[in-house]
Amino acid sequence: MHTASLLYPIFALVLLSFVVWLRLFFERTSQMRVLKVRPQQVAGSAQVAALLPISKAADNFRNLFELPVLFYVLCLLLIVTQQPDASFVYAAWLFVASRCVHSLIHLSYNQVMHRFYAYLVGAIVLALMWCNFAWRIVQGAPGG
Repeated sequence: MHTASLLYPIFALVLLSFVVWLRLFFERTSQMRVLKVRPQQVAGSAQVAALLPISKAADNFRNLFELPVLFYVLCLLLIVTQQPDASFVYAAWLFVASRCVHSLIHLSYNQVMHRFYAYLVGAIVLALMWCNFAWRIVQGAPGG
């Protein structure tokens, strides 16, 4: 499989991050306008938490920079080492789908256990991807 195939799930996850960022931007500016909060009043995260009660978009945006960081690193390593076969590409799409479901739940009805299951699926897929990659590298290493 061509290494560029792994770029598409990366692009999709980046797009999701920007969509959530836009939601966060509009949510925050709207709250600040309605509650008459000046920008300097929310200069720190503690101030934001105290003055702006709606935080789903901010929480979800932060989540998109936790496990997905490991996904981005792995995808780049796969591309550099020319390892991305179909199993990695399918797994990458499954990880991205789990992140999309997680975000949809988080930004809508926010049922914690539903969100957790989506998170868990993504975490397991990502862990398996890392194990598969590490195994291939060890097998291909001199003396391995």
